[in-house]
Amino acid sequence: MKLRSSIGEQTNHKHQPSESHCPLDSTSITISPTPPPPVSPKSEEPSQTQTSTTSKIPFRPRKIRKLEKPENTSDSSNSKPFQENNSRIKPPKISIQQIRALPPRIVTKTLSCEGEIECAIRHLKASDPILSRVIDSYNRPVFSSFDRPFLALAKSILHQQLAPKAGTSIYTRFISLCGGESSVVPESVLAINPQQLRQIGVSARKASYLHDLANKYKNRILSDSSIVDMDDKSLYTMLTMVEGIGSWSVHMFMMNSLHRPDVLPIVDLGVRKGVQLLYGLEELPRPSQMEQLCEKWRPYRTVASMYMWRLVDTKSLPSVTTTTTLSVAVVSAPNQQKQQQQEQQQQPQALQLIDPISGIANLGVCAWGEP
Repeated sequence: MKLRSSIGEQTNHKHQPSESHCPLDSTSITISPTPPPPVSPKSEEPSQTQTSTTSKIPFRPRKIRKLEKPENTSDSSNSKPFQENNSRIKPPKISIQQIRALPPRIVTKTLSCEGEIECAIRHLKASDPILSRVIDSYNRPVFSSFDRPFLALAKSILHQQLAPKAGTSIYTRFISLCGGESSVVPESVLAINPQQLRQIGVSARKASYLHDLANKYKNRILSDSSIVDMDDKSLYTMLTMVEGIGSWSVHMFMMNSLHRPDVLPIVDLGVRKGVQLLYGLEELPRPSQMEQLCEKWRPYRTVASMYMWRLVDTKSLPSVTTTTTLSVAVVSAPNQQKQQQQEQQQQPQALQLIDPISGIANLGVCAWGEP
């Protein structure tokens, strides 16, 4: 019994806390509140500010969080500037009403249109009485055919600085080499090498001109449709970019192929001689003077220029029944031949301008009909 009691005492002794492990007793510890510091009347205001500043500190992160929310969420107020920036990038839209309000494109009638030659003759006879006598004495020009622009330009290049028969012969060989007039396209011209063109009588320089014209078509710088739709000034600028096509070639193309009504070839020797013969000028008018002398022929200077060629071809002015303000001098054939020889020596580049009537026939688009 003593043994069991001793064992029980040992176990109880183990579970009971010892004084060394628990040095503090709840009954022995008394917590007294710390007394607040004495407050003086002067220190009341700083304390209030201190409490107010401490009260604002917890709200600062909340304000930061509010600024961070629009980055994650789509807010309409913050998205407006972004939408405005995007609207600047987009091109402005044109309404259908604005498109309808645009002015229509004015297309000039060609001389091949019905009744256009009659309108031109009436205008020229009313505006220039001297030219009226020439118009009454010769047949009217007729525009009946219309060649494709590429074919007409290639034809004009081949006829440059050649006699009519020689140009026609080379052109016929060129057509057969391409496989017919319908096959004269940029691709077929580029497929012909300069040696093949040389064999049919085309010079190396003209071969480079033909290839440059074909390349302009291939690169879509020029096209048949764009040439037809261009105005006179734009067409002159674009065609003179082609190698071998100058001012005279462009004017002949516009007159004889496109049938443009208001073209004045100021560098053409035949037209200049016709103006000199018509108005009795002592000297051959310069190209800069042609615009002023022929201003009254607008907007049908093409038709008037063709009558100048006819006037030079006959080498005589029709008989005058009424007096006019301008004195007309008729140049005799021998004197005109001497003058022509002198001009050929002074201006070797004008060889392609001689014999203009034959040149028109070579282009095959203008004929002379009934008076």
